[in-house]
Amino acid sequence: MYRTIIIAVIAALATTLTVLGARVTSSAGKDMISIYNAVTGEVQQVSRIERSDEEWRRLLTPEQYRVTRLKGTEQPFSGSCELPPEGATGVHQCVGCGTDLFKYDTKFESGTGWPSFWEPVSDLNIRREPDDSHGMRRTEVLCARCGAHLGHVFDDGPPPTKKRFCINSVALRLAAQRASARFDKATFAAGCFWGVESAFRKLLGKGVASTRVGYTGGDFPNPTYEDVSSHGTGHFEAVEVTFDPTKISYQGLLKVFWRIHNPFRSDGQGPDIGPQYRGAIFYHTQEQRRLAEESKLEVERVQRRSGEIATRILPAKQFYPAEEYHQQYYEKRGTAASCPIF
Repeated sequence: MYRTIIIAVIAALATTLTVLGARVTSSAGKDMISIYNAVTGEVQQVSRIERSDEEWRRLLTPEQYRVTRLKGTEQPFSGSCELPPEGATGVHQCVGCGTDLFKYDTKFESGTGWPSFWEPVSDLNIRREPDDSHGMRRTEVLCARCGAHLGHVFDDGPPPTKKRFCINSVALRLAAQRASARFDKATFAAGCFWGVESAFRKLLGKGVASTRVGYTGGDFPNPTYEDVSSHGTGHFEAVEVTFDPTKISYQGLLKVFWRIHNPFRSDGQGPDIGPQYRGAIFYHTQEQRRLAEESKLEVERVQRRSGEIATRILPAKQFYPAEEYHQQYYEKRGTAASCPIF
């Protein structure tokens, strides 16, 4: 199976991978940090991001580069944070790596000329460091994932924290959200999870909030890729999709799922053979189970092929996120999905 060979080569060549110019250390190197996802409310393990000076210059505007990489400060009253649409809220993210930093509803008017917030989305997502520059004793605030300089924090803010995170507007970008958004989860196995995740990530901004690849369906705790590839764990390679049901329905996700795999295969998908590559829908609610069963009957009716559909419909079990180098595999490499899907 060609993908297993690729993984073996990756593991053998280096612990440190180069992804889109960003040096990230694989799970084997343990250079991972915990980051809070303000959309899903979950803490995720992600790799630190390091880029060369040249790469940062290419990715950022001159002013963004000066502030976030050279620890500059924008002129007071010269910038402003983007506002969410009427009836919506949002999260201000790091302009360098997209890490969630400050919720829009924690912003307040401080009169200083810089955007001010009374708390971050999580202390996991920022880093504080002493700053004695310019003859002052201050506390610098940086992005925990990419090290971008954001601003400073002071003890003169409003309740309940009495903190004022004084942040450069050019260091932030707004990710707007519906104020009443409620997110559900859907879990699918359809063969190689690189390609499956890539298919669902095409729906980002269209109802899908986030995706992650991992292992589920078995009872083997904390599996690694090598464990699952040994065929002894009972796990499937799967993709967990977090979505807003007011923007995209579970039925809409099911349509994508049935389209990207061969439901009549019981031994895998494409050239990837093995129990971990089987097709399955893992339902999180009885309503998801009903919709999955109905969609399966419709596929049988429309395709009218001999034999029975092999794709299984199973209750969701604990989902174990895969190693970081598997997450958003093609996106990180800037290449089109080539992992075969039906």
